[in-house]
Amino acid sequence: MSIAFKFNFRWILVLLLIAQFGFSQSVIGKWKTIDDISGKEKGIVEIFERSGVFYARIVEIFESEHRNKKCTLCAGEDKDNPLLGLIIIRVLRKEGDEYNGGKIVDPKIGKYYKCYIKLEDKDKLKVRGYIGFPMLGRTQYWYRVKKQNT
Repeated sequence: MSIAFKFNFRWILVLLLIAQFGFSQSVIGKWKTIDDISGKEKGIVEIFERSGVFYARIVEIFESEHRNKKCTLCAGEDKDNPLLGLIIIRVLRKEGDEYNGGKIVDPKIGKYYKCYIKLEDKDKLKVRGYIGFPMLGRTQYWYRVKKQNT
């Protein structure tokens, strides 16, 4: 084997490893939510992890008339809790390139759905809520909030 081939092969291997790390982005962070029907920006949701399990909570609501609302139609521990700070996604576990097994609540109607999320690219998150199996559901796309220099 020639020295040139060994050198080029090593560089190709290094570049492939760098590319792999670049694509393994995390869902942890803040995401701008977009209403899937109206297309309007609704707020900011923060995805966080505790002991290998992922959750999402509302950290900002853009429409001022909704900032002080409570989840009056929610059940259980979410009943009558403020929307701001409400954990809307619970108990997702990473399975390959998806996060599955959790539940998402629609605070407008208080219904809970099965859910999965998946990064479409490093700044676009697919969020799917469904009943029974994923074909019977609704998809939203959330967009990563970029850190701003202050």
